Amino acid sequence: MKTYKKKYKSNLDPGQKLWKRANAIILGGNSLLSKNPNLFLPNKWPTYFSKSKGCKVWDLNNKVYTDMSLMGVGTNILGYCNSEVDNAVKKAIKKGNLTTLNCPEEVFLAEKLLSMHPWAGKVKFARTGGEANAVAIRIARSASERENVAFCGYHGWHDWYLAANLKNKKILDEHLIPDLDPIGVPSSLRNTSFGFQYNNINQLRRLVDKENIGVIKMEVSRSTQPNIKFLRKVRELATKKNIVLIFDECTSGFRQCFGGLHKLININPDMAIFGKALGNGYAITAILGKESIMDSAKKSFISSTFWTERIGPVAALKTLEIMEREKSWRRISYLGEKVFLIWKKLSKKHNLKINISGLPSLAKFSFKSKNSLAYKTFITQEMLKHKFLAADGVYLSISHNEKILKKYSEHLDEIFYKISKCEKGNLNISNILNHPISYIPFKRLN
Repeated sequence: MKTYKKKYKSNLDPGQKLWKRANAIILGGNSLLSKNPNLFLPNKWPTYFSKSKGCKVWDLNNKVYTDMSLMGVGTNILGYCNSEVDNAVKKAIKKGNLTTLNCPEEVFLAEKLLSMHPWAGKVKFARTGGEANAVAIRIARSASERENVAFCGYHGWHDWYLAANLKNKKILDEHLIPDLDPIGVPSSLRNTSFGFQYNNINQLRRLVDKENIGVIKMEVSRSTQPNIKFLRKVRELATKKNIVLIFDECTSGFRQCFGGLHKLININPDMAIFGKALGNGYAITAILGKESIMDSAKKSFISSTFWTERIGPVAALKTLEIMEREKSWRRISYLGEKVFLIWKKLSKKHNLKINISGLPSLAKFSFKSKNSLAYKTFITQEMLKHKFLAADGVYLSISHNEKILKKYSEHLDEIFYKISKCEKGNLNISNILNHPISYIPFKRLN
Protein backbone atom coordinates (compact mmCIF):
# COMPACT_ATOMS: atom_id res chain seq x y z
CA MET A 1 0.00 0.00 0.00
CA LYS A 2 1.11 3.54 -0.74
CA THR A 3 2.67 5.44 2.13
CA TYR A 4 1.32 8.94 2.54
CA LYS A 5 3.94 11.45 3.59
CA LYS A 6 1.95 14.49 4.52
CA LYS A 7 2.10 17.00 7.33
CA TYR A 8 -1.15 16.80 9.25
CA LYS A 9 -2.33 19.71 11.32
CA SER A 10 -2.44 18.91 15.00
CA ASN A 11 -5.58 20.58 16.27
CA LEU A 12 -6.33 18.31 19.19
CA ASP A 13 -9.68 18.29 20.98
CA PRO A 14 -10.00 17.52 24.73
CA GLY A 15 -10.29 13.79 24.05
CA GLN A 16 -7.04 13.66 22.11
CA LYS A 17 -5.27 15.84 24.68
CA LEU A 18 -6.36 13.45 27.40
CA TRP A 19 -5.18 10.52 25.26
CA LYS A 20 -1.68 12.06 25.21
CA ARG A 21 -1.74 12.28 28.99
CA ALA A 22 -2.96 8.69 29.21
CA ASN A 23 -0.12 7.40 27.07
CA ALA A 24 2.39 8.83 29.52
CA ILE A 25 0.95 7.06 32.57
CA ILE A 26 -1.21 4.10 31.42
CA LEU A 27 0.46 1.11 29.74
CA GLY A 28 -0.71 1.13 26.12
CA GLY A 29 -2.76 4.28 26.74
CA ASN A 30 -5.83 2.30 27.75
CA SER A 31 -6.86 -1.21 28.78
CA LEU A 32 -8.47 -2.43 25.54
CA LEU A 33 -6.68 -2.42 22.20
CA SER A 34 -9.99 -2.32 20.30
CA LYS A 35 -10.65 1.17 21.73
CA ASN A 36 -7.28 2.61 20.76
CA PRO A 37 -8.07 5.80 18.76
CA ASN A 38 -5.27 5.05 16.31
CA LEU A 39 -7.38 2.16 15.01
CA PHE A 40 -9.98 4.70 13.88
CA LEU A 41 -8.70 8.20 13.14
CA PRO A 42 -5.37 9.25 14.66
CA ASN A 43 -5.40 12.75 16.18
CA LYS A 44 -9.13 13.17 15.61
CA TRP A 45 -11.12 10.26 17.08
CA PRO A 46 -13.01 11.61 20.17
CA THR A 47 -11.49 8.81 22.31
CA TYR A 48 -13.36 9.57 25.58
CA PHE A 49 -17.03 9.89 26.38
CA SER A 50 -18.89 11.95 28.97
CA LYS A 51 -22.24 10.13 28.75
CA SER A 52 -24.23 7.75 26.57
CA LYS A 53 -27.81 6.71 25.91
CA GLY A 54 -29.37 4.31 23.40
CA CYS A 55 -26.95 4.38 20.46
CA LYS A 56 -25.76 7.94 21.19
CA VAL A 57 -22.39 8.88 22.71
CA TRP A 58 -21.33 12.34 23.97
CA ASP A 59 -17.66 13.33 23.88
CA LEU A 60 -15.81 15.63 26.30
CA ASN A 61 -16.97 18.64 24.26
CA ASN A 62 -20.56 17.47 24.78
CA LYS A 63 -20.83 16.75 21.05
CA VAL A 64 -23.21 13.87 20.44
CA TYR A 65 -22.50 11.06 17.96
CA THR A 66 -24.57 8.17 16.68
CA ASP A 67 -22.60 4.98 17.26
CA MET A 68 -22.46 2.98 14.04
CA SER A 69 -19.23 1.40 15.16
CA LEU A 70 -18.41 -0.89 18.10
CA MET A 71 -21.30 -0.21 20.54
CA GLY A 72 -19.12 -0.87 23.54
CA VAL A 73 -17.25 -3.57 21.58
CA GLY A 74 -20.38 -5.66 21.28
CA THR A 75 -21.49 -5.42 24.89
CA ASN A 76 -24.63 -3.31 24.49
CA ILE A 77 -27.28 -5.17 22.48
CA LEU A 78 -29.98 -3.32 24.46
CA GLY A 79 -28.28 0.03 23.89
CA TYR A 80 -26.33 2.25 26.25
CA CYS A 81 -27.78 3.08 29.67
CA ASN A 82 -30.78 0.78 29.39
CA SER A 83 -33.04 2.10 32.15
CA GLU A 84 -34.34 -1.32 33.28
CA VAL A 85 -30.86 -2.83 33.58
CA ASP A 86 -29.45 0.28 35.24
CA ASN A 87 -32.32 0.48 37.75
CA ALA A 88 -31.84 -3.17 38.68
CA VAL A 89 -28.14 -2.46 39.28
CA LYS A 90 -28.92 0.66 41.35
CA LYS A 91 -31.26 -1.35 43.60
CA ALA A 92 -28.55 -3.98 44.04
CA ILE A 93 -25.98 -1.32 44.98
CA LYS A 94 -28.28 0.08 47.66
CA LYS A 95 -28.49 -3.39 49.20
CA GLY A 96 -24.74 -3.94 49.02
CA ASN A 97 -22.55 -5.19 46.20
CA LEU A 98 -19.90 -7.41 47.81
CA THR A 99 -19.95 -8.90 51.29
CA THR A 100 -18.60 -11.85 53.25
CA LEU A 101 -21.61 -13.86 52.04
CA ASN A 102 -22.49 -14.81 48.46
CA CYS A 103 -25.13 -13.08 46.34
CA PRO A 104 -28.17 -15.26 45.57
CA GLU A 105 -28.46 -13.86 42.05
CA GLU A 106 -25.56 -15.98 40.81
CA VAL A 107 -27.64 -19.10 41.58
CA PHE A 108 -30.62 -17.69 39.68
CA LEU A 109 -28.39 -16.77 36.74
CA ALA A 110 -26.83 -20.24 36.63
CA GLU A 111 -30.29 -21.81 36.59
CA LYS A 112 -31.39 -19.52 33.77
CA LEU A 113 -28.35 -20.21 31.59
CA LEU A 114 -28.60 -23.96 32.11
CA SER A 115 -32.29 -23.92 31.19
CA MET A 116 -31.29 -22.27 27.90
CA HIS A 117 -28.55 -24.87 27.29
CA PRO A 118 -29.84 -28.24 28.57
CA TRP A 119 -26.72 -30.08 27.35
CA ALA A 120 -24.75 -28.33 30.12
CA GLY A 121 -24.78 -29.31 33.79
CA LYS A 122 -22.76 -26.67 35.66
CA VAL A 123 -21.63 -23.06 35.40
CA LYS A 124 -18.58 -21.05 36.50
CA PHE A 125 -18.75 -17.25 36.51
CA ALA A 126 -16.02 -14.72 35.81
CA ARG A 127 -16.02 -11.08 34.73
CA THR A 128 -14.06 -10.84 31.46
CA GLY A 129 -13.84 -12.87 28.28
CA GLY A 130 -10.10 -13.40 28.50
CA GLU A 131 -10.20 -14.82 32.01
CA ALA A 132 -13.27 -16.93 31.16
CA ASN A 133 -11.30 -18.47 28.29
CA ALA A 134 -8.38 -19.17 30.62
CA VAL A 135 -10.73 -20.79 33.16
CA ALA A 136 -12.25 -22.95 30.44
CA ILE A 137 -8.82 -24.14 29.31
CA ARG A 138 -7.86 -25.06 32.88
CA ILE A 139 -11.05 -27.10 33.31
CA ALA A 140 -10.81 -28.74 29.88
CA ARG A 141 -7.19 -29.77 30.43
CA SER A 142 -8.20 -31.29 33.76
CA ALA A 143 -10.96 -33.26 32.06
CA SER A 144 -8.93 -34.52 29.10
CA GLU A 145 -5.75 -35.06 31.14
CA ARG A 146 -3.86 -33.68 28.13
CA GLU A 147 -2.24 -30.25 27.91
CA ASN A 148 -2.22 -29.48 24.19
CA VAL A 149 -4.87 -27.19 22.69
CA ALA A 150 -6.00 -26.73 19.08
CA PHE A 151 -7.77 -23.42 18.57
CA CYS A 152 -9.47 -21.37 15.87
CA GLY A 153 -10.30 -17.69 16.37
CA TYR A 154 -9.67 -15.01 18.97
CA HIS A 155 -9.67 -16.12 22.61
CA GLY A 156 -8.10 -13.40 24.74
CA TRP A 157 -4.64 -12.48 25.94
CA HIS A 158 -3.53 -15.19 28.37
CA ASP A 159 -0.35 -17.25 28.11
CA TRP A 160 -2.05 -20.46 26.95
CA TYR A 161 -3.22 -18.65 23.78
CA LEU A 162 -0.21 -16.46 22.96
CA ALA A 163 2.00 -19.53 23.42
CA ALA A 164 1.05 -20.50 19.86
CA ASN A 165 3.50 -17.89 18.57
CA LEU A 166 6.46 -19.23 20.53
CA LYS A 167 7.16 -21.66 17.73
CA ASN A 168 6.09 -19.47 14.83
CA LYS A 169 5.21 -15.76 15.07
CA LYS A 170 2.77 -16.22 12.18
CA ILE A 171 0.36 -18.62 13.91
CA LEU A 172 -1.84 -15.86 15.37
CA ASP A 173 -1.78 -13.70 12.23
CA GLU A 174 -5.29 -14.64 11.15
CA HIS A 175 -6.64 -14.86 14.69
CA LEU A 176 -5.32 -11.81 16.53
CA ILE A 177 -2.35 -9.65 15.53
CA PRO A 178 0.09 -10.12 12.63
CA ASP A 179 3.68 -10.88 13.68
CA LEU A 180 2.79 -10.81 17.37
CA ASP A 181 5.88 -11.28 19.54
CA PRO A 182 4.92 -13.53 22.52
CA ILE A 183 7.34 -11.70 24.80
CA GLY A 184 6.73 -12.53 28.46
CA VAL A 185 5.15 -15.89 27.68
CA PRO A 186 7.17 -18.74 29.25
CA SER A 187 9.16 -20.66 26.66
CA SER A 188 8.14 -23.87 28.42
CA LEU A 189 4.68 -23.41 26.86
CA ARG A 190 6.09 -23.93 23.37
CA ASN A 191 4.18 -26.63 21.47
CA THR A 192 1.13 -26.52 23.76
CA SER A 193 -1.20 -24.40 21.61
CA PHE A 194 -1.77 -24.87 17.88
CA GLY A 195 -3.91 -22.75 15.57
CA PHE A 196 -6.05 -24.14 12.77
CA GLN A 197 -8.09 -22.48 10.03
CA TYR A 198 -11.86 -22.28 10.10
CA ASN A 199 -13.42 -24.82 7.69
CA ASN A 200 -10.13 -26.74 7.37
CA ILE A 201 -11.02 -30.07 8.96
CA ASN A 202 -8.00 -31.86 7.47
CA GLN A 203 -5.62 -29.41 9.14
CA LEU A 204 -7.35 -30.03 12.46
CA ARG A 205 -7.21 -33.80 11.98
CA ARG A 206 -3.46 -33.61 11.35
CA LEU A 207 -2.98 -31.61 14.54
CA VAL A 208 -5.02 -34.09 16.53
CA ASP A 209 -3.05 -37.03 15.19
CA LYS A 210 0.36 -35.41 15.57
CA GLU A 211 0.19 -33.22 18.69
CA ASN A 212 -1.78 -35.24 21.27
CA ILE A 213 -4.55 -32.64 21.40
CA GLY A 214 -6.76 -32.73 24.48
CA VAL A 215 -8.81 -29.57 23.89
CA ILE A 216 -10.35 -27.99 20.80
CA LYS A 217 -11.41 -24.38 21.32
CA MET A 218 -13.05 -22.36 18.57
CA GLU A 219 -15.48 -19.62 17.66
CA VAL A 220 -18.66 -21.01 16.13
CA SER A 221 -18.53 -18.41 13.38
CA ARG A 222 -15.61 -16.59 11.84
CA SER A 223 -16.03 -14.32 8.79
CA THR A 224 -19.00 -16.31 7.51
CA GLN A 225 -22.14 -17.90 8.85
CA PRO A 226 -21.47 -21.15 10.71
CA ASN A 227 -20.43 -23.96 8.40
CA ILE A 228 -22.60 -26.79 9.68
CA LYS A 229 -20.79 -29.61 7.87
CA PHE A 230 -17.43 -28.44 9.20
CA LEU A 231 -18.70 -28.04 12.76
CA ARG A 232 -20.30 -31.50 12.68
CA LYS A 233 -16.98 -33.00 11.63
CA VAL A 234 -15.25 -31.13 14.47
CA ARG A 235 -17.83 -32.48 16.91
CA GLU A 236 -17.41 -36.03 15.58
CA LEU A 237 -13.63 -35.79 15.77
CA ALA A 238 -13.69 -34.50 19.34
CA THR A 239 -16.06 -37.27 20.42
CA LYS A 240 -14.03 -40.00 18.69
CA LYS A 241 -10.71 -38.85 20.18
CA ASN A 242 -12.12 -38.01 23.63
CA ILE A 243 -11.22 -34.35 23.19
CA VAL A 244 -13.01 -31.57 25.09
CA LEU A 245 -14.73 -29.26 22.58
CA ILE A 246 -15.17 -25.63 23.67
CA PHE A 247 -17.26 -23.09 21.77
CA ASP A 248 -16.18 -19.52 22.54
CA GLU A 249 -19.41 -17.55 22.21
CA CYS A 250 -18.29 -14.42 24.02
CA THR A 251 -19.02 -12.41 20.88
CA SER A 252 -21.53 -14.53 18.96
CA GLY A 253 -23.79 -15.37 21.91
CA PHE A 254 -27.31 -13.84 21.97
CA ARG A 255 -26.95 -12.27 18.54
CA GLN A 256 -28.95 -14.65 16.38
CA CYS A 257 -30.85 -16.57 19.02
CA PHE A 258 -31.53 -16.54 22.74
CA GLY A 259 -28.29 -18.12 23.88
CA GLY A 260 -25.42 -19.61 21.93
CA LEU A 261 -25.24 -19.54 18.17
CA HIS A 262 -24.64 -23.29 18.29
CA LYS A 263 -28.31 -23.76 19.23
CA LEU A 264 -29.36 -22.76 15.72
CA ILE A 265 -27.28 -25.48 14.13
CA ASN A 266 -28.02 -28.10 16.80
CA ILE A 267 -24.39 -28.93 17.53
CA ASN A 268 -23.59 -29.01 21.23
CA PRO A 269 -20.09 -28.48 22.61
CA ASP A 270 -18.70 -29.90 25.83
CA MET A 271 -18.18 -26.37 27.14
CA ALA A 272 -19.30 -22.90 26.05
CA ILE A 273 -18.25 -19.40 27.04
CA PHE A 274 -20.52 -16.33 27.12
CA GLY A 275 -19.71 -12.68 27.77
CA LYS A 276 -20.01 -9.22 26.23
CA ALA A 277 -23.77 -8.89 25.65
CA LEU A 278 -24.65 -11.01 28.69
CA GLY A 279 -24.62 -8.00 31.04
CA ASN A 280 -25.34 -5.18 28.56
CA GLY A 281 -22.19 -3.31 29.52
CA TYR A 282 -21.76 -4.66 33.04
CA ALA A 283 -18.91 -7.10 33.63
CA ILE A 284 -20.08 -10.72 33.64
CA THR A 285 -19.00 -13.87 31.81
CA ALA A 286 -20.10 -17.47 32.15
CA ILE A 287 -18.44 -20.81 31.44
CA LEU A 288 -20.97 -23.60 30.88
CA GLY A 289 -20.01 -27.24 30.67
CA LYS A 290 -21.12 -30.83 31.00
CA GLU A 291 -21.21 -31.81 34.66
CA SER A 292 -18.54 -34.50 34.39
CA ILE A 293 -16.15 -32.10 32.68
CA MET A 294 -16.73 -29.24 35.10
CA ASP A 295 -16.35 -31.53 38.12
CA SER A 296 -12.95 -32.67 36.88
CA ALA A 297 -11.50 -29.35 37.99
CA LYS A 298 -12.72 -29.49 41.59
CA LYS A 299 -9.19 -30.14 42.83
CA SER A 300 -7.76 -27.22 40.83
CA PHE A 301 -7.62 -23.69 42.21
CA ILE A 302 -9.96 -21.39 40.25
CA SER A 303 -11.10 -18.48 42.40
CA SER A 304 -11.28 -14.66 42.46
CA THR A 305 -12.66 -12.10 44.93
CA PHE A 306 -14.52 -9.96 42.43
CA TRP A 307 -16.13 -12.90 40.68
CA THR A 308 -18.48 -12.83 43.67
CA GLU A 309 -19.70 -9.26 43.36
CA ARG A 310 -23.43 -8.71 42.83
CA ILE A 311 -23.70 -6.21 39.98
CA GLY A 312 -22.73 -8.59 37.17
CA PRO A 313 -25.31 -11.32 37.93
CA VAL A 314 -28.05 -8.76 38.60
CA ALA A 315 -27.35 -7.00 35.30
CA ALA A 316 -27.24 -10.32 33.44
CA LEU A 317 -30.58 -11.51 34.85
CA LYS A 318 -32.31 -8.28 33.84
CA THR A 319 -30.58 -8.25 30.44
CA LEU A 320 -31.74 -11.80 29.71
CA GLU A 321 -35.27 -10.89 30.80
CA ILE A 322 -35.38 -7.96 28.37
CA MET A 323 -33.75 -9.91 25.55
CA GLU A 324 -36.34 -12.66 25.88
CA ARG A 325 -39.24 -10.20 26.05
CA GLU A 326 -38.09 -7.99 23.17
CA LYS A 327 -36.69 -10.80 21.00
CA SER A 328 -33.59 -8.63 20.66
CA TRP A 329 -31.71 -11.10 18.44
CA ARG A 330 -34.44 -10.84 15.79
CA ARG A 331 -34.41 -7.05 15.82
CA ILE A 332 -30.64 -6.65 15.54
CA SER A 333 -30.38 -9.34 12.87
CA TYR A 334 -33.13 -7.61 10.86
CA LEU A 335 -31.27 -4.30 11.06
CA GLY A 336 -28.03 -6.06 10.19
CA GLU A 337 -29.53 -7.40 6.98
CA LYS A 338 -30.49 -3.81 6.15
CA VAL A 339 -26.88 -2.74 6.67
CA PHE A 340 -25.69 -5.55 4.39
CA LEU A 341 -28.07 -4.26 1.73
CA ILE A 342 -26.81 -0.68 2.12
CA TRP A 343 -23.21 -1.74 1.55
CA LYS A 344 -24.13 -3.93 -1.42
CA LYS A 345 -26.22 -1.24 -3.11
CA LEU A 346 -23.68 1.52 -2.60
CA SER A 347 -20.74 -0.57 -3.76
CA LYS A 348 -22.68 -1.55 -6.90
CA LYS A 349 -23.82 2.03 -7.50
CA HIS A 350 -20.27 3.37 -7.34
CA ASN A 351 -18.61 0.35 -8.95
CA LEU A 352 -16.53 -0.47 -5.88
CA LYS A 353 -15.39 -3.97 -5.05
CA ILE A 354 -15.90 -4.89 -1.41
CA ASN A 355 -15.92 -7.97 0.81
CA ILE A 356 -18.76 -8.29 3.32
CA SER A 357 -18.40 -10.63 6.27
CA GLY A 358 -19.71 -11.45 9.71
CA LEU A 359 -23.04 -12.09 11.35
CA PRO A 360 -25.76 -9.58 10.40
CA SER A 361 -25.70 -7.91 13.81
CA LEU A 362 -21.91 -7.47 13.82
CA ALA A 363 -21.09 -7.02 10.18
CA LYS A 364 -17.93 -5.79 8.50
CA PHE A 365 -16.81 -4.85 5.00
CA SER A 366 -13.48 -4.12 3.35
CA PHE A 367 -12.45 -2.62 0.03
CA LYS A 368 -10.69 -4.79 -2.53
CA SER A 369 -8.05 -2.14 -3.14
CA LYS A 370 -4.42 -1.40 -2.29
CA ASN A 371 -5.77 1.74 -0.60
CA SER A 372 -8.35 -0.10 1.51
CA LEU A 373 -6.98 1.11 4.85
CA ALA A 374 -6.81 4.71 3.65
CA TYR A 375 -10.44 4.44 2.48
CA LYS A 376 -11.49 3.04 5.84
CA THR A 377 -9.81 5.99 7.55
CA PHE A 378 -11.50 8.39 5.15
CA ILE A 379 -14.91 6.97 6.02
CA THR A 380 -14.28 7.63 9.70
CA GLN A 381 -13.03 11.16 8.95
CA GLU A 382 -16.08 12.07 6.90
CA MET A 383 -18.67 10.35 9.09
CA LEU A 384 -17.42 12.26 12.14
CA LYS A 385 -18.37 15.45 10.30
CA HIS A 386 -21.91 14.08 10.17
CA LYS A 387 -21.75 13.11 13.87
CA PHE A 388 -21.45 9.39 13.30
CA LEU A 389 -18.91 7.06 14.89
CA ALA A 390 -18.28 4.75 11.94
CA ALA A 391 -15.63 2.86 10.02
CA ASP A 392 -15.83 -0.47 8.18
CA GLY A 393 -18.07 -2.39 10.54
CA VAL A 394 -20.93 -2.04 12.97
CA TYR A 395 -22.29 -3.79 16.07
CA LEU A 396 -26.04 -3.21 16.20
CA SER A 397 -28.41 -2.78 19.13
CA ILE A 398 -32.16 -2.54 19.57
CA SER A 399 -31.62 1.22 20.01
CA HIS A 400 -30.76 1.50 16.33
CA ASN A 401 -33.60 1.92 13.87
CA GLU A 402 -34.30 2.32 10.15
CA LYS A 403 -34.30 6.12 10.41
CA ILE A 404 -30.71 6.02 11.65
CA LEU A 405 -29.75 3.56 8.93
CA LYS A 406 -31.26 5.88 6.30
CA LYS A 407 -29.07 8.80 7.43
CA TYR A 408 -26.07 6.49 7.65
CA SER A 409 -26.69 5.32 4.08
CA GLU A 410 -27.06 8.89 2.74
CA HIS A 411 -23.74 10.00 4.22
CA LEU A 412 -21.97 6.82 3.16
CA ASP A 413 -23.24 7.35 -0.39
CA GLU A 414 -21.33 10.65 -0.58
CA ILE A 415 -18.19 9.02 0.77
CA PHE A 416 -18.35 6.04 -1.58
CA TYR A 417 -18.69 8.47 -4.48
CA LYS A 418 -15.39 10.15 -3.58
CA ILE A 419 -13.70 6.79 -3.03
CA SER A 420 -14.88 5.67 -6.48
CA LYS A 421 -13.26 8.79 -7.96
CA CYS A 422 -10.03 7.80 -6.22
CA GLU A 423 -10.23 4.29 -7.65
CA LYS A 424 -10.76 5.72 -11.15
CA GLY A 425 -7.75 8.00 -10.75
CA ASN A 426 -9.78 11.22 -10.84
CA LEU A 427 -9.00 11.98 -7.21
CA ASN A 428 -6.09 11.24 -4.90
CA ILE A 429 -6.97 9.86 -1.48
CA SER A 430 -3.91 11.54 0.04
CA ASN A 431 -5.34 14.93 -0.97
CA ILE A 432 -8.68 14.42 0.79
CA LEU A 433 -7.51 12.45 3.81
CA ASN A 434 -6.62 15.05 6.44
CA HIS A 435 -5.30 12.69 9.09
CA PRO A 436 -2.82 9.82 9.34
CA ILE A 437 -4.04 6.42 8.20
CA SER A 438 -5.45 4.23 10.95
CA TYR A 439 -3.54 1.24 12.22
CA ILE A 440 -4.92 -2.26 11.73
CA PRO A 441 -3.12 -4.70 14.02
CA PHE A 442 -6.13 -6.35 15.63
CA LYS A 443 -8.21 -9.08 14.03
CA ARG A 444 -11.59 -10.29 15.28
CA LEU A 445 -14.02 -12.93 14.23
CA ASN A 446 -15.91 -10.52 12.01
